[in-house]
Amino acid sequence: MKTFIMSSANVRMPGIIYGTAWKKSETARLVAKAIGHGFRGIDTACQPKHYDEPGVGAGIAASLGGALSRADLYLQTKFTPLSGQDPGRIPYDPNAPLPDQVAQSFATSLRNLQAAYLDCLVLHSPLARPEKTLEAWRAMESLVQGGGVRQLGISNCYDLDQLEALHESARIKPSVVQNRLYAETRYDREIRAFCRERGVIYQSFWTLTANPHIQNHAIVAGLASKHARTPAQIFFRYLTQRGVVPLTGTRSEIHMREDLAIFEFELEEHELEAMDPLL
Repeated sequence: MKTFIMSSANVRMPGIIYGTAWKKSETARLVAKAIGHGFRGIDTACQPKHYDEPGVGAGIAASLGGALSRADLYLQTKFTPLSGQDPGRIPYDPNAPLPDQVAQSFATSLRNLQAAYLDCLVLHSPLARPEKTLEAWRAMESLVQGGGVRQLGISNCYDLDQLEALHESARIKPSVVQNRLYAETRYDREIRAFCRERGVIYQSFWTLTANPHIQNHAIVAGLASKHARTPAQIFFRYLTQRGVVPLTGTRSEIHMREDLAIFEFELEEHELEAMDPLL
């Protein structure tokens, strides 16, 4: 069963990724547990407000050795602009020029994660003006060119025109778009279509939390019964078969195992088509 996909930058990405937001003092333990259960993709951010990036690094370090090496993991973090940072805990010089902020954040992430390189660096959100977004992107491109980052992405980008403009202007095109998957943005239908057409991988977060109505839908319940799976497993499997890479931030080891088990079965095309109208 296919559990990895290849990005447009030829980077191997797991079909489901463990998200580390809001874990605080539990971060290192939960990351180690997730890797121990089989997660090979870890998502974090250089944003102390919501993430304990050093804890992610500690959890990874505790997991390596034996049969598992750094090369087996897909490690993704983010540059968070000033607007998304806690003013009391900014991980770079807030008075530095934007390109220097990106470089400093990257260096901090490598130290935090005890890593020599990143598989993906994500711009945590567009900046207030398109020219500032592109300025940050150019700084991120230089990190790819320098060999410290393998591919780039953008998160919290819900304006298709904004994404198209970045894609058009970028010398190194986004390989990843990571967005909240919820009804308020019509499930990013247009953005997901854009990503499919251009070989950009769409990653979803808040996937289960924002969508209890999908998991409770009769179609999903029926498929869960048929396949002897949970509704969450059906939803995640649907997304992976439609080209979406979901993030899961579960603290439950039972749910970790269930999330990874979605690759043990496959929905048939008519079952996927039955779910398509739900999102």
